[in-house]
Amino acid sequence: MKNNSLGPRPGQRPRPLTPGRAAVLQLLIDQPQPPRLAALAQASGLHANTLREHLDALVADGWVRRIRDEPQGRGRPAWRYEALQDRARDEYAGLATALAASIARTSPAPTETARFAGEHWGRSLAEEREARPTTPEDARDEVVTMLDELGFAPEVDAERADQVRLTRCPLLDAAHRYPGVVCEVHRGLVIGALSTYGADPAGTDLVPFAEPGACRLVVPPTDDSRGK
Repeated sequence: MKNNSLGPRPGQRPRPLTPGRAAVLQLLIDQPQPPRLAALAQASGLHANTLREHLDALVADGWVRRIRDEPQGRGRPAWRYEALQDRARDEYAGLATALAASIARTSPAPTETARFAGEHWGRSLAEEREARPTTPEDARDEVVTMLDELGFAPEVDAERADQVRLTRCPLLDAAHRYPGVVCEVHRGLVIGALSTYGADPAGTDLVPFAEPGACRLVVPPTDDSRGK
């Protein structure tokens, strides 16, 4: 049957990375040249079959691409693997910066507009995940995991679980230029996800560039963090 719809098909959005696949992707990013499977297996310590499963998933989701190696003797040339995360991240960051500039320039209330957009994003991400936390503590932990998957590299304070250091920012340049927009989107993200998980988001705050090397996220206090 002929498809009469005009234009391209929707792009496939990558699924959130599992810790194992994230580790393989980071290892690929750190390589000076695209490695073969054998070299990557030696560097990662993973069995070749396990590593191949991770790589197949990363390729299918658009994080990695395969490149045919140069022929060496008889037989089919081996594959090499190249991470595409940096390229995709740069394109995403450029779009996000343009959107932040537009909100800052045209919205009569850019902070509120950004927070609303972030809350919608957080609800959507939480609804797509399989997690179903049953306590406020579990909801907070699940949001921290979500932030880790999004590239914020969160570190929970050992003494106060409601204090989280965000040691990386996927949109650092945009956040420096438009903190009232980008950082509010990220705060809204946390609020929206917590609300979807049934936790009270009151008191959630994000302090941009609060300390050397990190922003400070304050998640609403729970029973194990009050009074400390």
